[in-house]
Formats: sequence, structure tokens, C-alpha cells
Amino acid sequence: MSSRRPGKTVSRIKTGSFERRLSLTRAGLFAGTRMASHMATNWFSSKDRREARHRAMLSSQARFLVEELGRLKGSVVKIGQVMALYGEHFLPEEVTEALHTLEDQTTSLEWPAIERVLMAELGAERLGELEIDPEPIGAASLGQVHRAVRRRDGLELVLKVQYPGVADAVDSDLNAVAQLLKVARLVNFGPEFDDWLEEVRDMMHREVDYRLEARTTEKFRAMLASDPRFIVPRVLPEYSSRQVIASTYEHGHSVASPEVRALPLHRRSALGRAALELFFRELFVWGEIQTDPNFGNYRIRIAGEAGEDPGHDRIVLLDFGAVQSYSDAFLAPVIQMIRASYEQDLEAVIDGGVKLRFMSPEWPREVLETFGRVCMSVLEPLARDRGQWPAHAVNARGEYRWKQSDLPSRVARDAARSAISRYFRVPPKEFVFLNRKLIGVYTFIAVLQAEFNGEDLLRRYLYSESQTPDIASTTQSTKA
Repeated sequence: MSSRRPGKTVSRIKTGSFERRLSLTRAGLFAGTRMASHMATNWFSSKDRREARHRAMLSSQARFLVEELGRLKGSVVKIGQVMALYGEHFLPEEVTEALHTLEDQTTSLEWPAIERVLMAELGAERLGELEIDPEPIGAASLGQVHRAVRRRDGLELVLKVQYPGVADAVDSDLNAVAQLLKVARLVNFGPEFDDWLEEVRDMMHREVDYRLEARTTEKFRAMLASDPRFIVPRVLPEYSSRQVIASTYEHGHSVASPEVRALPLHRRSALGRAALELFFRELFVWGEIQTDPNFGNYRIRIAGEAGEDPGHDRIVLLDFGAVQSYSDAFLAPVIQMIRASYEQDLEAVIDGGVKLRFMSPEWPREVLETFGRVCMSVLEPLARDRGQWPAHAVNARGEYRWKQSDLPSRVARDAARSAISRYFRVPPKEFVFLNRKLIGVYTFIAVLQAEFNGEDLLRRYLYSESQTPDIASTTQSTKA
């Protein structure tokens, strides 16, 4: 096989809990000493100079610690990535900026170490049935992916292999990272941070159980089996285990590829509508949402290409390790806020935020209204009243231009200009991941440079939550 993935490799990762804790402790002590020295020398500077130097020091500290986390790989990197997302609400900006760089970690583990994992998990007989490319096609925080071919019939598949020792190190890694942040003086410990640590601990234990991910993949495959717009790989249980997932290899183009950009506007818009509707189905019908919408988890299968069905462009959905199940108790106020935003009912939006406990009825009325309006603005592309759309976000046919709208940036600016930051509470993790998914869907549509109005899709699900829309009525627009 010819797939090759350039990038750095390492021969091993530190797998022992003592070895990993020692590395993190050393890093924390070094960072703590640096911070103490900085604070001592910075004391006599002017206020403005002290603030500027403190920000610079925070940034330097964060970059140093991120480098240390990246060297260890495994769960500490995943913890750092989650902290970059969720920690925006309680960590300094300089810290979250550095943590976001963990999302670009590309170091992979050399083949002999991966082969040992496969041998231990599958055994020599099963492993001998496969011809495996030793070069990974992807590497992430918890494991890496290799292409393979089944010798007896030529079936193409991929093996997602967990790094050795990752599952056993989750608890010690999380405790060590927390201690590192404390020693380095990058976070103030309190009830909110402690609650967050426990939530991350639970999430990490789920993510390292690849058997759970395999079951979730098959569940989504079954739920989408009748929708020709989507492809979900088939799990091969005979080559899967707690630390290995084998699934069919599904070819396709990246979302930002020249081949996808070259598609006519109506086909790119149909793909965007499909992605938006999938999110609505996850939210309103299933209550289960894939909350990691990075572009590496999607491929586009172009109609008529390489023997593909000429009738439909399709979205290939990959990686179901970060699926969150939402309770009715949580979803009810979320859907209330969405419906209220659609109906321009500011009071109901505020009430939903209070029920979710990241808004308080004791806040000043002006703050509540400001925050409520920011929440409502997120639904701009789905609005019933299109009169408030900015002129640059509308094409000649009155359709919403997702890329040109620059909506995420405008919402962020509005939030920053408000008084929200003085009152804002850390939202529940469920809301954070839900918001991440929504932003990811919007970005996916923007990268496609799609142009369409989403109001009809939202209305269909808002007022028929218990019914799955008729597939035949929603897929016609995806035809090539």
C-alpha cells in the first residue's frame, strides 16, 4: 500500500505511571521555580509593566508545559486538548492558546511498538490474516491509524491502535497534570476545577475503551443505514479488542480538497444541508452527539467517482470515540433556548440559561438581556426573520452565505464587548461540547462555501421532535 504519512516518530512512550509522574513533576517544579523567580523580580516594576511581563511569563510557562505534555503523548495530551476547550472559562488566555497547539500534535509511534500491541491484542493467527502498512495514516493523542488489507479477499480496512499503557495511566496522568498546573501556578483550584477534573476523568475512561467506541460506531451505522447521504464504516469485530478497532477503509476527499471545492454550488450546499440536518437529528431525535467535529473525522465521497453511486455526493463519518449521550433533563432547556431564539422570545432564552445554571436570576437585568441576545444571535443562519441578516451574508437569491457571514467571529466579539465576563459561570460540560459541535458544523458548512437557508430544517425538527423526517423528502437535494 502506498499511503505514507510524513512526520516525526518516536520509538517508545513513557508508559509507567512512576516514569510519567516523574517527568510531569520535574516539569512542574521547574516551571514553579521560574514563576516564583519572575514574581520576585517583577514586584518592583510599574503596574502596566508588571501586567505585560506577567502575561508574557504565563505564555512562556504554558508553552513550556505544553511541550512536556506533547513528549509524553497518551492521555496527558488528550487532557490538555480537553482543557484547551473547556478551560477557556477558567484558565488565562495565554494558557488556553498554548494548549490549543496540542491539537496539532503529529508525532507517531514507530511500528515495532505498535506491532507489539497488535500481537498482544489479536494474537499471531489473526494478525497473520492481514497485510498492514507500517506507516500510519493518522496519529492522535491516544493512538494511531494504519491501513491494512485482508489477505484472503483483499478487503481494505483500517486499524486504530491505542498506544501502550494509555488506558492504565488515565488516573495517574490526570492527577499529575492537575498537580503540574498547581505547582506552575497556572490555575486556581476550587470546586469548579475539581468538578471539571472528575468529568474529564470519566470521559477519558470511556474514550480509552475501544469496545465502547466500536459499539457506538455500529449504532450510528444502523441509525444512518437508510440515508444515502452518509457512510459509516463497518466494524470488524474479529480484528477488534479493547485497544484496537478494525473497520472498513472508506475512501474520500478531505472537506477542503480541490476536488470538493470544484463541485457546483448546489452540490456543496446539499452537503452542507446534510451536515446540518445530521446535527439536528443527533440533538432532537437521538440525544447522542458526536462532539469532535474536526475535519479529520470527515471525508467527501463524490458522486460518480471511482465507481461511486452517480446519484449522490456523500459524507463519510469517521471516529465515534467522542460521542456524548444527553439526558432529557439537560436537553429540555437547551431545546427551549433554541425554540425561544427561533421565536425571538428573549425571556424564554434567559429562563433556559438559568435552568442550565450558567446564568443567574440575580444578575443585573442588562447583563441577562445582553447574554440572551448573544445566545440568540448564534441561530442567525436559521432565523425566521431574515431582515436582520447583514448584507454581506446574503446572495442574490436571498440565501445565507455561510463563509462570508463570519458569524462565529461576530458572536465572539459581541460576547467580549458585553459585561458577560464579569458574571459568567462555567457552563456544564455537556453545553460546552454541544457548543463545540455546533461551531464545528457551522465551520464545516463554511469551508464548503455553501449557500442556503437552514430555517426550514430547524422548523421541521423543532416542532416534530419525536418524529424522524421522511428521508425521501430530505435527500433529493443531495443528488448530483
